[in-house]
Amino acid sequence: MATHIAAGSAVRSPSRDRAAVAATVARIVLGVVFTLSGFSGFAFLFMSPPPPPPGLAAEFTDVFFRTHWVQFVDGVELIAGVLLLANRYVTLAIVLLGAIFANILVFHITLQPTTIAVPLALVALWAFLAYRNRANLAVLLK
Repeated sequence: MATHIAAGSAVRSPSRDRAAVAATVARIVLGVVFTLSGFSGFAFLFMSPPPPPPGLAAEFTDVFFRTHWVQFVDGVELIAGVLLLANRYVTLAIVLLGAIFANILVFHITLQPTTIAVPLALVALWAFLAYRNRANLAVLLK
């Protein structure tokens, strides 16, 4: 069953409306997660870093914080999160988060595989949002 939105506009089906709502929810969830995550990297300038994870992940995390590499990565996360929440330059935010997710997945696959569930869920939201914005992303593949 299709509904007419306004005079002269396209007819939209309820399934398209649900997909649009799902894309909005995915955008907001990712925006909140990465805005808060990005902000936390700068908060650690004034606080001590979180307790280290076990094994080699602890060494990686130690270098990540002591070299202040965390501020660069979290700066990118903060920018992407704010862009998603503002619903501006969403395609740019998707590209920025693609690089962040590649690193997050490599970290969890190689150093901390037991904690990969949350990153995989966030990657699923990112993939859905990227799919919804595929027309804008297509120019990157030309």
